[in-house]
Amino acid sequence: MLTKYLHAAMCKASYEILTDGSVYGEIPGFAGVMANTPKLEECREQPLEVLEEWIFLGIHLWHSLPKVDGIELGVGEDIG
Repeated sequence: MLTKYLHAAMCKASYEILTDGSVYGEIPGFAGVMANTPKLEECREQPLEVLEEWIFLGIHLWHSLPKVDGIELGVGEDIG
């Protein structure tokens, strides 16, 4: 489930080449999940790492996580 969620979120990432030649990337709906790197390939990898940390922090703080393409990661749900 987590892998599908990460993949779905990363499919929504957008990238922009800035005037200084660096690349900015973000994932809409995930506040603070962004990257600014010298090269596009780096910018495609870094948001995934940031997103993983963002999810784990959200779970730790009991925050609701956004639904992505019908996929929900429930916080505090009984899965037993």
